[in-house]
Amino acid sequence: MEDVLAVYARPYDPARPVVCMDEKPYQLLGQVRDPIPAAPGRDQKEDSEYVRHGTCSIFVWVEPLRGWRRVDAKPRRTKIDWAHQVQHLLTHDYPDADTVVLVMDNLNTHTIGSLYEAFDPATAFALAQRLEIHHTPRHGSWLNIAEIELSALTRQCLDRRIADINTLNAELTAWQHATNTDQRQVDWQFTTTDARTKLRHLYPNN
Repeated sequence: MEDVLAVYARPYDPARPVVCMDEKPYQLLGQVRDPIPAAPGRDQKEDSEYVRHGTCSIFVWVEPLRGWRRVDAKPRRTKIDWAHQVQHLLTHDYPDADTVVLVMDNLNTHTIGSLYEAFDPATAFALAQRLEIHHTPRHGSWLNIAEIELSALTRQCLDRRIADINTLNAELTAWQHATNTDQRQVDWQFTTTDARTKLRHLYPNN
């Protein structure tokens, strides 16, 4: 916990941006019957019955101090999928950064080993050398700013049925563009001092 809080306390450095990532499963659902469109004074109505079209995984990347986000839905959430997401982060999102400081949970796919499963050793090593990884503690997902963004994304963009991954990605891109245009930064207030006071029951008794 203190390790992650120390990372969040660092000043903004474009050469070493702090980026948080998280992912969530999403169920693709279609309509059995066409909804009744909304009208003045009346909300849209839809049948309670729906059609399942499988699941996918939504990846969220957030740079809190810059107010930047990238969201992307993929059919799976394997080690290979995560590795390709990291490659995109380093080669497209941050090609000029010396190091990307990455904060995420300790899911078994979120490891350097995943890079070696997806790429040849030279490529995997080159990518790994540009990462500084910090994992949130078990049961400490609230420390991941990307989880907060996922919650906002769910409320603002995913509060309805979406039947296919192409439509989902179009909706995610629109949300990403609107949010990045707004450049809404994350003002993280909880510090190590706060943790040692408010969460002192979590510390060993000496």
